Amino acid sequence: MNLADKAFSGILWAKRGPLLVLRDTALLEAGREPQPVDGEVIVERTRVEFIQVLAAKGGG
Repeated sequence: MNLADKAFSGILWAKRGPLLVLRDTALLEAGREPQPVDGEVIVERTRVEFIQVLAAKGGG
C-alpha cells in the first residue's frame, strides 16, 4: 500500500468505513530493510495512492 509519504507491505485485513486495517505489516523505506510493525496499521482510504496486489506464490 503506497501513501504519499510512505509505503507498507502487509495483509489488508478489514475495511471499516473510511479506514483500512492492515496486519502482518512492514514499513518500507528506500534503501532500508522492511521494518516490521507491531499490531495493526490503520490507514484512511483517502491517503492511499495505490495498492499493489502480488500474485500468489507456490503450488497450484
